[in-house]
Amino acid sequence: MQPKNKILLGLLSSALMLISAHASAAWTLNMPVGVTDISRETYDLHMLITIICAFIAVVVYGVLIWSLVKYRKSKGAKSASFHENTTIEIVWTVIPIVILISMAIPSTGVLRQIYDASESELDVMITGYQWRWQYSYLDDEGEEVSYFSNLSTPNDQIAGLDEKNENYLLEVDEPLVIPVNTKVRFLLTSADVIHSWWVPQFAVKKDAIPGFVNESWVIAEETGTFRGQCTELCGQAHGFMPVVVEVVEQAEFDAWYAERQQAAAAIAELTSQDWSMEQLVAQGETVYRTYCMACHQQNGQGLPPAFPALTGSEIAIGPIENHVDVVLNGVAGTAMAAFGTQLNPVDIAAVITYERNALGNSVGDLITPLEILQAQAE
Repeated sequence: MQPKNKILLGLLSSALMLISAHASAAWTLNMPVGVTDISRETYDLHMLITIICAFIAVVVYGVLIWSLVKYRKSKGAKSASFHENTTIEIVWTVIPIVILISMAIPSTGVLRQIYDASESELDVMITGYQWRWQYSYLDDEGEEVSYFSNLSTPNDQIAGLDEKNENYLLEVDEPLVIPVNTKVRFLLTSADVIHSWWVPQFAVKKDAIPGFVNESWVIAEETGTFRGQCTELCGQAHGFMPVVVEVVEQAEFDAWYAERQQAAAAIAELTSQDWSMEQLVAQGETVYRTYCMACHQQNGQGLPPAFPALTGSEIAIGPIENHVDVVLNGVAGTAMAAFGTQLNPVDIAAVITYERNALGNSVGDLITPLEILQAQAE
């Protein structure tokens, strides 16, 4: 090869290496290795099956292409005439069976581990809602810890009015918190439609089905923040239902859990205290922006006919009892969910008061958390 050609070949090789390095940095086409033993075993199994399939493809297509070239008609090749060959039929039956068995053995071992959620140290009930997750820690002792996890990406980013950050649509106000090196069992269900809870770094993806409880588990071996999404087409805000898990040290988890128990106990005290109109409206605005704005819009104008306006509506300016009933029990056959099981009495009273005295409405009345509690008991 001439020196000039060698130089050109060297430059071309360097350029291809730079392009390849840039592409691999910009695109992650393979599944992640993960931070759990199961995720690593799943990754190894995935690579093993991929290599076997690639080898089969190379052999089959290699023989096919070689045959087409070697025995093409233009070279005078003539096809053989035979009806059957017992040896060939046995070979092309036995070889696939052996290949399938060689793949089934390691796959079965990994699947058995994935489905073994026994001997867990912490149980968490995960309930899917349109479009948020509820996390309930199943603890027989002390105050129950249960809360909702909602998308927290600013609306300006979603509307394209602000620059999108690194975790666009993968941010929540309340992440799931679990301790490191602890077997955590997840019990998954849904309150409305089918959702799917997925965290790639854990190798956990499980459907949340109404009226049915699925289970999965994880032992996270590293602390940090791990993100995922709902992977079922669960409605118009399907893309706004992220999963965020915070894995922390055991001592930090214990402290966080104790704080959440205290906060849960404090809700009972807040329910019985006296609330002013100003306090309820301020609290209600926060609740509205988190739970109601996606459908009814920031200004309360909604997106008719699917999502009716609250401004000037019969519900928002009519009898307050009807307003309470709609918020608590929802409206059958519509996208209006029942929030009686999703929000505490303080938040329900606050958002109703806000909707009646903001968003262009000025009814001037209010409802207290204690009255909501009484309505729920009826």
